Amino acid sequence: MKKINIGLFGFGVVGEGIYKVLEEKPQLNAAIKKIVIKDNSKPRNAPSELFSTNADDILNDDEINVVVELISDADAAHDIIIKAFNKGKHVVSANKKLIADHHKELLDLQAKNNVSFLYEASVCGSVPIIRNLEEYFDNDLLNYVSGIVNGTTNYILTKMANENESYQDALKAAQESGFAEADPTADVEGFDASSKLAIITLHAFGKKIDVEQVIRKGITSLKVEDFKYAKEKNYTIKLIANSKINHQTGEITSTVLPTFVELNKTIALVNNEYNGVLIGSSLSDEQFLYGKGAGRFPTSSAVLSDISALKYDYQYSIRKYENKEEGVFNQTGKKRIYIGFENQADDVSNIFDEIEERYQSKNYNHIVGVIDIEKLKQKEIIENPKLSIIAFE
Repeated sequence: MKKINIGLFGFGVVGEGIYKVLEEKPQLNAAIKKIVIKDNSKPRNAPSELFSTNADDILNDDEINVVVELISDADAAHDIIIKAFNKGKHVVSANKKLIADHHKELLDLQAKNNVSFLYEASVCGSVPIIRNLEEYFDNDLLNYVSGIVNGTTNYILTKMANENESYQDALKAAQESGFAEADPTADVEGFDASSKLAIITLHAFGKKIDVEQVIRKGITSLKVEDFKYAKEKNYTIKLIANSKINHQTGEITSTVLPTFVELNKTIALVNNEYNGVLIGSSLSDEQFLYGKGAGRFPTSSAVLSDISALKYDYQYSIRKYENKEEGVFNQTGKKRIYIGFENQADDVSNIFDEIEERYQSKNYNHIVGVIDIEKLKQKEIIENPKLSIIAFE
């Protein structure tokens, strides 16, 4: 079992948590040798000699064999990881946007340099989804992956469903509890979930997908009235990330959408900052993974697990991706959708192929029906902040 000498980029709540755990647990046989941060003037809970503002202090140190990248700047992280690979260093990252946008490039480069690239923390916090897809399901024919992969939005939606709070009040509560950033755009608009879905899809089906092609709608347009409708119909509302594959054609359909979930379904019981992912298999039917997906300790747990795995030279085998296939999207077909809106001027009944239900009142309106996905994808529909768009499972 080899000694892990770590170069850490970033010393936020996760980085500090990892430092403390490694200091308290010498049996892990891993230690942080250098920490690179942007601003050296801030007081920090670690010896000052550990800190530097120069990335080369890590990248050019031959004794450092593992780089742990925990910074928010995806472009800077991309540069750091490439340089680390070229220096023969293993990398652990939690940067889902970087990985989703550059997945193929980074996997090719790690293989070329015969190093490990581990990123469990980039997806579902403490839920070991990637490791399970790689080891337990590596020879299984999977049909779909579906679930809640963003703890921030799930916390907000739980507040809205259980406490009848408005979106703004629920967001404020999430921020005060440390489950939402000051700028929550990446989470609440579904960008974060889309990046995670792209990473999961590669490990589930062996095909890389373009994040920009994911049909995405966030939760910012949801109203109290939408949750009243959900309760009347015995539903709750969750932001569901879903990828499914047609094995005959190889085509993939990927969506991140607010979704009505029946209250008796397992995924409906996933509340607050927790994540839950369903894996649909041809051999083992449906499996469910559940755990905390947001917060300091779940992310730290996943990063530490990856660091520990490197003591045994662990790598993702990614057998399903051996042919390095690009995912072929088939974002067509029909979908049952609910659209809510306040003003009659925003009525979009003309885009429905079939209308099953229409409700009109002085303050709020909704339509339920079947819509062609090509119409749903139109920017003036899917990106319209005045429309609450909720899919049915």
